[in-house]
Amino acid sequence: MPDSPISSGSIAFLGFGEAAHAFLDGWRTNSDFKARICAYDIKTDSPDSEVRTAKRADYAAAKVLGASTAAEAVTGAEAVFSVVTADQAHEAAIAALPGLAKGALFFDCDSCAPQTKLRTSQDVEAAGGRYVDVAVMAPVHPRLHRTPLLISGPHVEAAAPALASLGMSATIHDGPVGAASSVKMIRSVMMKGLEALVCECVLAGRKAGVIDAVLVSLDDTYPGFDWKKRSAYMLERVMTHGVRRAAEMREVALTVDLLGLKGEMSRASVGWEQAIGELGLLANGAEAADYRVLADRILAALDPPAREG
Repeated sequence: MPDSPISSGSIAFLGFGEAAHAFLDGWRTNSDFKARICAYDIKTDSPDSEVRTAKRADYAAAKVLGASTAAEAVTGAEAVFSVVTADQAHEAAIAALPGLAKGALFFDCDSCAPQTKLRTSQDVEAAGGRYVDVAVMAPVHPRLHRTPLLISGPHVEAAAPALASLGMSATIHDGPVGAASSVKMIRSVMMKGLEALVCECVLAGRKAGVIDAVLVSLDDTYPGFDWKKRSAYMLERVMTHGVRRAAEMREVALTVDLLGLKGEMSRASVGWEQAIGELGLLANGAEAADYRVLADRILAALDPPAREG
């Protein structure tokens, strides 16, 4: 497949959640963007008919072609963006391979351990695709397609101009497949680990009735961090994306383990991410900016009052 701009070609998404929407919304701010977009999301296979219907409606609202399988989605695509949860990344790639075009760029944007990325790359390359290790280095909002990316692997010289044609902000990180993801995974030890610590601190402090004093003290120790504002942001992120973050932190722990260290802090972070994410709570508007409101909602869901009788 020739190295040509893909902004007017065919692009496939594996996974159609927040990241896919953000990239697509950003691409479409360019009037020259004419690419055909096809997507497949595992939610279309859900046993819950409401989940299936909602995802199909999601495709329609975004004006993309919804595929019935991963292989169907990538058929004829010059570029494939895998944006699924870490625990589904390798399986999603394997499912797509029967439809993958020879020479297609396979952008693995999933938050996986370098070893997981290497395993996926070997399968993609054996099928004739060109695998690119992509690390998404910041939340996709508000920067959308301009969210900073690191890319590594043997095809970065072809991948960089392809991403540039979409207006994306990619930096080549020298090294083999897994090099870019190592940066992301080890960064997440701190970023997602801090989220988990904030969850435990704020929930315990709120339940004890001392959280305001705790956060004032932290602001005194770390001036300029604005613990109240950041606590609200982190609680909301875990409420909305905790399950996905938990999957990422399992990969982070694996990364640390395979370096000959013990990923105990990362593994412990999984607990709060998973538990809060599974509550299915959403925060909108003013309440998303108030850590006390968010903490009270989480605490109520974690420990609902006993029913009478």
